[in-house]
Amino acid sequence: MNQPWHNLYKQAHTPWEWHGPIMERARELGLICFSSPFDETAVDFLEDLGAPAYKIASLENNHLPLIEKAASTGKPLIISTGMASLGELDDAVRTARGAGCTQLVPLKCTSTYPASPNNTNIRTIPHLRELFGCEVGLSDYTMGVGVAVAAVALGASVVEKHFTLARADGGVDSAFSLEPTELASLVRETERAWQSLGQVRYGPTEAEQKSLVFRRSIYATADIAAGEPFTETNIRIIRPGHGAPPALYSQLLGRPARCAFSCGAPLSIDQLL
Repeated sequence: MNQPWHNLYKQAHTPWEWHGPIMERARELGLICFSSPFDETAVDFLEDLGAPAYKIASLENNHLPLIEKAASTGKPLIISTGMASLGELDDAVRTARGAGCTQLVPLKCTSTYPASPNNTNIRTIPHLRELFGCEVGLSDYTMGVGVAVAAVALGASVVEKHFTLARADGGVDSAFSLEPTELASLVRETERAWQSLGQVRYGPTEAEQKSLVFRRSIYATADIAAGEPFTETNIRIIRPGHGAPPALYSQLLGRPARCAFSCGAPLSIDQLL
């Protein structure tokens, strides 16, 4: 990107006259299509097109009048956090909420193109969520999908990635854009990561119930008469899991059996207590 910013934006921007047809086609396909305004007039333009949300780019996250204008529409507002200090982010969030935004999503962003994983610091994501009490996401300029999947595991509920039909076609962001098969992989793997979060839980899940039988438990390995003490030779910890839990093994050694057991029979809790 060793060129004047004006030239870069001239090359990379989406022409205003394209927006209407693009949004109409997106609606036909059931897609949610919105755009990033870079000044207040762009917000008015997008409002006329019925834009359902707004995205503030990292380079504009200190442009409080723009944030206020977009937030005043009452529509969801996404703000990339690239380069912003915590104080600047606080200003942006206060401005957005003060103007009426109730659905705000900051995106953790590293404004290098492409970005490196070791410079992405996605541990910031849960901190942002806690700090501002809102949904948080990732604006991802790294190669591949690994960083995005990891971000979802840390609580990101929005992922931004650049997309191209073919990197070989070129373009200002082609180097770090995903091709169709890669985007499909991103969707699939981030969904799996999201589904896997679940909740804090211990013990067998419903799906694991059938596997309990494959755990170890205490069995008689010889015929045991009532009153005969349990020993290392007449009981063992083996599979399947129909008997008493192995944690009781050392407590049973030397104690008399309350009833008779046949060799190969599980020692159940109700027979031991």
